[in-house]
Amino acid sequence: MGQVIAVVSGKGGTGKTALTALLGVALASMGRRTLLIDGDVGLRDLDLALGMSDRVLMDFTDVAAGRATLEEAAATHPRLAKLKLLTAPVATEAALGAPDGLRALLAEAREKFDVCLIDAGAGLGESFRLSTSDADRIVVVTTTEPACLRDAQRTVMELHDVPDGSLHLVVNRLRRRLLRSLRANIDDAMDAAGLPLLGVVPEDDDVPALLAKGMADGFGYYSPARRACRNIARRLCGERVPLMKL
Repeated sequence: MGQVIAVVSGKGGTGKTALTALLGVALASMGRRTLLIDGDVGLRDLDLALGMSDRVLMDFTDVAAGRATLEEAAATHPRLAKLKLLTAPVATEAALGAPDGLRALLAEAREKFDVCLIDAGAGLGESFRLSTSDADRIVVVTTTEPACLRDAQRTVMELHDVPDGSLHLVVNRLRRRLLRSLRANIDDAMDAAGLPLLGVVPEDDDVPALLAKGMADGFGYYSPARRACRNIARRLCGERVPLMKL
């Protein structure tokens, strides 16, 4: 039985979508059957990060409403056969009646995939609630900026019903120089969010360019950010992996 993991953030600018794309690539490269669902209704861009905008013809509401099967709607990545993408609808209204159908979709995803990652829209609106309503685990993404940490706390407060051990923190886009200037450390981020740490991803100036090209040039590129995402993927699969030295 596979697991459904929602990737969320309290505000935009944390690199959540890039993180989701890199985790999906890492999981599929490890041989895991991986489904990525773009939960950012109306503002989807996970297909662009994966270089799959010309492959997505249907979205998750087509499956939720019974207009298409999961196999028909999920597009396969051009270079990773085990990575599939189910995008979000462009129209916000299209997802309003989707919760029951999405629950059935995720139940099917658990049977057919090892991992299903949902890239939730930033903030605490309808996309956030839709993405987290039936997830097995939730990953809260933040940076070390004070505004992001405060929004991570707000996000955790909204997830008070999530069982212990199912809520995790990823500190993304970490710049050591910024940490020194703020006199902060990773423990501060963990204390602020009140969550156990799943991983730390250093800032990598090359990642935006790689994602802008849909990872076309990035499959042989192993930066610290990609190594960190692979380590997080391994932890999601139950492995014990030490944190990288930054």
